[in-house]
Amino acid sequence: MAVRQDTIWERFLSPVVRLLIDEDGLRRYADSIDWEKECDRYRRDDVIIPWYYSNQNFHGITGGYLTYGAAVTYDPITQYVLPPNESIVRQALIDAVKVKPRRILDLGCGTGSTTLMLKQAFPQAEVIGLDLSPYMLVRAEDKARNAGLDIVWRHGNAEKTGLSDATFDLVTASLLFHEIPDAVSLAILRESFRLLVTGGQVLILDGNQKTLRQLEWLNDVFEEPYICEYAAGSVEANMGAAGFEAVRSQDVWWINQVTSGVKPLATENVRQYTPTSIDTTIEGLGSPAFGIMA
Repeated sequence: MAVRQDTIWERFLSPVVRLLIDEDGLRRYADSIDWEKECDRYRRDDVIIPWYYSNQNFHGITGGYLTYGAAVTYDPITQYVLPPNESIVRQALIDAVKVKPRRILDLGCGTGSTTLMLKQAFPQAEVIGLDLSPYMLVRAEDKARNAGLDIVWRHGNAEKTGLSDATFDLVTASLLFHEIPDAVSLAILRESFRLLVTGGQVLILDGNQKTLRQLEWLNDVFEEPYICEYAAGSVEANMGAAGFEAVRSQDVWWINQVTSGVKPLATENVRQYTPTSIDTTIEGLGSPAFGIMA
C-alpha cells in the first residue's frame, strides 16, 4: 500500500512537525543501533503478523510499525499530535486504575510510553509490555533502561498472547483500538477477560468515539485506515460482549476517552490467581476490585 501523498499530514503538518523535532539527532540514534540484531532478541517464531497490521501504512509510514523508522519517530511526533499533552492523556489511564495490581499487562505497548508510567505508578508490580513490532520493543527497552525501570518486553499478538489464564490484575491498551478493525478489538477484550483474575480491571485509552463521529475528516490528516470503523463502534459495547461488568467511559479533554471494565465474580468454575515469584513479596493483595484474596 503506497503512502497517500494527498493527506493534509503529508502536505502541511508533516513539514511543520519536522521543524520542531531534531531530525539529525533521531538519525544519529537510529544509526547507533543494529536494529535487526536487537530485534532478534524479541522475535518469537510462534507470532504470526496479522494481515490488518502488515498490509497497511499507519500515519503515512511505509511498512507501518514493522520498521525501525516508525520506532524512532513515534515519540517525537506523538508529543505534538496528542492534545492537550501526551503525558496528560496517558496519565488519565493511570488515574483510572482502581485495583492494586501485582501483575500488569500493557497490550500494543508500542515504544512503552504508558508501560513506563504504569511501572512508575506501581513499582512493586510486575509489568509486561506486549507488541507485534520487535522494532517498537527495542525502543521501549532502551527507554526503560534509561529510566532505570525493570519491565518485561514480549513480542506477541494481543488477540492471542499465549499467556496463562487468570494471571493479571490489570490489563491495559493505549491508543491501540483505533488502529485495528472492530472485530479485532472484541477479540482482544475477550483475551483480556481470559487473562484477568476475578475482580481484575481492563482499561482502554483511545480516541473519544462520540467526538470522532463528528470528525470524519480526521483520516485526511493522518493515515488511519481503521479510525472510521473505530469511531462507528463502541468500546463499552464490546467490553460488555466480552463479559466485563461495571463498564464505563470518561472523557479525556473531549478528544480522548478511557473505558474501564471489571471481570465479575463467577458462581462456578472460577480459576483463582496463582502467585508468581514477584507476588511472594507483596502480601494482602488478592483480586482488589472485590477484595477477594487469592
